Amino acid sequence: MKTKTLLLTGFVPFLNFTINPTEQIATDLDKQTIGHYNVQSRILPVDFNQSATQLLHHIEDTKPDAIICLGLAAGRAHITPERIAINCKDAGGAPDNNGVIHQDAPIDQAGPAAYFSTLPIRAIVNHLNENHYPAKVSNTAGTYLCNNVMYAALHHIATASTNAQPTTQAGFIHIPASHELATQLTNTNTPSWSQQDLTNAIKLCIETLN
Repeated sequence: MKTKTLLLTGFVPFLNFTINPTEQIATDLDKQTIGHYNVQSRILPVDFNQSATQLLHHIEDTKPDAIICLGLAAGRAHITPERIAINCKDAGGAPDNNGVIHQDAPIDQAGPAAYFSTLPIRAIVNHLNENHYPAKVSNTAGTYLCNNVMYAALHHIATASTNAQPTTQAGFIHIPASHELATQLTNTNTPSWSQQDLTNAIKLCIETLN
């Protein structure tokens, strides 16, 4: 079978998080062949104005067969593939890394209210659980940068861009904090995984892609 291309994205650190384990995962898996896919990793800024723009540029550059965007959900104990992205930017007063705050703002004025992930999210959860990694489907990607890039990718594909095929699978997966990050947080009860387990879990997610 011909090797396909996966665009895998992580984010730089943001808010009070001095590291972002998604950045490390993306860096570690870059150019690896996992399952049917060659991984092309890119790191996105935590910037409402630039994150989606850069993601679309990366889609045009790599012409991927699948897209997995990763984000940190410190406080969650499971790997959580997101079911849906909504057309809304509202971070509850939290700024991006350039101090921009949005409230009740659409991501795309002419876009639909929401898009469902086209990743095999149930298969991802089942495969992770079968390999003893806690995972469950999440029904909210929030309204911060994670939701923003998930919506942007799915909208780009749905509107039949010349550089993204309608058959491209795309979606978002949130991960827990790494042990290294958790030790830096004031909330000592923050669930965490080892960085190696986080990376191995994302490799298992990629294995489920057709």
